[in-house]
Amino acid sequence: MPAPPRELGTHILVELNDCPEKLLVEKSALQEALVESANQAGATVVKPVFHQFSPHGLSGVVVIAESHIAVHTWPEYNYAAIDIFTCGDPDVAHRIQSEIEARFAPARSSVRVLSRGPNLP
Repeated sequence: MPAPPRELGTHILVELNDCPEKLLVEKSALQEALVESANQAGATVVKPVFHQFSPHGLSGVVVIAESHIAVHTWPEYNYAAIDIFTCGDPDVAHRIQSEIEARFAPARSSVRVLSRGPNLP
């Protein structure tokens, strides 16, 4: 069996600070923002699953054919943590990131990009 390529996927960790409250507390608004970000980036949405916590906060995942987008919100801190993981073309992950940041319009954000694969150090 041939060795797999070094990099199988791209994993982007996005920290969004001072986001619009609606996206941090309204399940339908958050789901729509992530599904539309995936669609606009050219990803194939398979299924979104979101959960509203009590008293507040949301978690969700949008399963895409390329892998997934996961989110956790902390409205009490105006903060959202988003993971974008895609296999294949890394540009898809970066386009999803750009779409999400445009929709969330955070006052501050930070991004870490990781290569994923079995032959990485």
